[in-house]
Amino acid sequence: MCGICGKVNRDPDAPVDEGAIRRMASALAHRGPDGEGVFVKDHVGLGHRRLAIIDLSPAGHQPMSNEDGSIWIVFNGEIYNFRELRDRLLREGHTFRSASDTEVIVHLYEDRGPEALCQLRGMFALAIWDAHQGQLLLARDRFGKKPLFYFDGPSAFLFASELQSLLEDPSVPRIPDLAAIRNYLTYHYVPYPHTAFQGIRKLPPAHYLLLREGRLRLHRYWDLHYTEQSTESKDALAERLRGSLEEAVRVRMVSDVPIGAFLSGGIDSSTVVALMSRFSAGPVKTFSIGFEDEAFSELPHARLIARRFGTDHHEYVVKPDAVAILPLLVRHFGEPFADSSAVPQHYLSSLASESVTVALSGDGGDEAFGGYDRYVAALLARPADRLPGFIRNGFAALGGGLATLPRATPFLLRAGRFLRALSDDPRRRYARWMSCFDEKQRVALFSNDFLEKVRSTDPEGLILDAYEASDAAHFLNATLDVDVRTYLPNDLLVKVDITSMANSVEIRCPFLDDPLMEFAASLPPTLKIRGLKKKYLLKRAMADLLPEEILDRPKQGFAVPIDQWFRHDLRAMAHDTLLDPHSLGRGYFRAGAVKGLLDEHVKGVRHWHHQLWNLLMLELWHRACIDQ
Repeated sequence: MCGICGKVNRDPDAPVDEGAIRRMASALAHRGPDGEGVFVKDHVGLGHRRLAIIDLSPAGHQPMSNEDGSIWIVFNGEIYNFRELRDRLLREGHTFRSASDTEVIVHLYEDRGPEALCQLRGMFALAIWDAHQGQLLLARDRFGKKPLFYFDGPSAFLFASELQSLLEDPSVPRIPDLAAIRNYLTYHYVPYPHTAFQGIRKLPPAHYLLLREGRLRLHRYWDLHYTEQSTESKDALAERLRGSLEEAVRVRMVSDVPIGAFLSGGIDSSTVVALMSRFSAGPVKTFSIGFEDEAFSELPHARLIARRFGTDHHEYVVKPDAVAILPLLVRHFGEPFADSSAVPQHYLSSLASESVTVALSGDGGDEAFGGYDRYVAALLARPADRLPGFIRNGFAALGGGLATLPRATPFLLRAGRFLRALSDDPRRRYARWMSCFDEKQRVALFSNDFLEKVRSTDPEGLILDAYEASDAAHFLNATLDVDVRTYLPNDLLVKVDITSMANSVEIRCPFLDDPLMEFAASLPPTLKIRGLKKKYLLKRAMADLLPEEILDRPKQGFAVPIDQWFRHDLRAMAHDTLLDPHSLGRGYFRAGAVKGLLDEHVKGVRHWHHQLWNLLMLELWHRACIDQ
């Protein structure tokens, strides 16, 4: 696992400054503390920071080239089938100087060009300079586990694993993209291909980009299809699923450095730990995070799994003073990001870094097998679509009333949110559920000037477009597909990558194994959610290994008690930050509306903690990345 960067000057006679590449690479030192490498030739420069995991010898150093030096690569990630590919390439006459997966990609590209990407099983972001073709290839893995940003400027094209590396180059402007910020305020993240900066883009998952003769061409090389082809019995499919999970875990345990697992006590991470224990020669090192507020802490469930499988278990309790690391996290993310679980995820990675360099996690299991409560809600809402419009509108009005009740309980708030969306069609309903601010709240909060500037964009268009792109016949599978295209790569995987790499730890996700995800996509929806039971087939496949307390426990998620934090420990910080004249002077929000959110939340009249965290992260990003 590594950090990569590079620059190609548009003028082929303008040499790249090696110092500039080294400055970009140095900004990624946390992603690769084990070494730095630079390749500069004429108008092309590549930079690399190494976190040594496979082939720790100097032979695995990057940038790496083919035999004649005509092809150079910088690579971030892991290829789990590299040994099979290497054996085949050896039979075809290629010679190798290392035992690394990086060199396999170089030779595979020599033979197949960009089509080589289709044969890579793993997670990656890479750049290949092909001197013969005079072209630069950028590519990203199928699900977007590894990030890659680029800036197509008037004098040069630049790319990097993180935004802070790009911003080391003075030609990259620090100008906020208002449409992207509106999307952030809707979803808690800036969805690809945009970033919060004008002109800087994210390479989408499952895509590659070619820069040749000054032109950019973007190609999708893979897509996940929800064909619902499986017709075998439940027992046969459960057996197949178990075998696929075992294989996905096994190939991710190949490492030349210590390896462990993140353990929450949910079914996904418990599955990973259970299967790791079957392949590990000694106790699996496991790492868990909890909170002082026991309602948010999953430590008891994690301890249950740790005892059952005899792991070498480590725990850490996150306290409100943990927000002291927010400025650090904001710089690492490089743009506003409001998933509050990034805070405990950072501490979890820090805890793991004391013992291991690689950790497996359960990320992706919910999107593959139907683990979120909102999926059940989406199915429960479907019968209402057959009701007359005036009845659905009545339910929506009732929901609006529940949502505005003073001191409404969390249950009433969820019920109100559910009912308010019944008047919408199913796709827009799901988009509303995934939104931080609804339309009425946006109008009340946003300044007239900001509203006017972003009026042409549909804030819920991201979700609607993802539904349109899906080929799933059933609404549940289509909704899972939407999350695989949006929430997974824009939120969960960004959070995992940034927080882990900030601590120089590589995270591997068995549930996001390509063949396993394709198998999950082929399953009928009744094997994912049956009645109110989520992850039906996964639980069936793991029933002999996991205790009933884990199989039957409700979904908890990596929730953070920011509701109480904003009323107590974070109260002064939030007030001083969000109502600061400089903050309000940015022109996004009405001062009275921001004060109203703070006052209502502190008094317990309404629960605005998610919205306040969203606004707080936006302002901290401005201070860290724009006000310079």
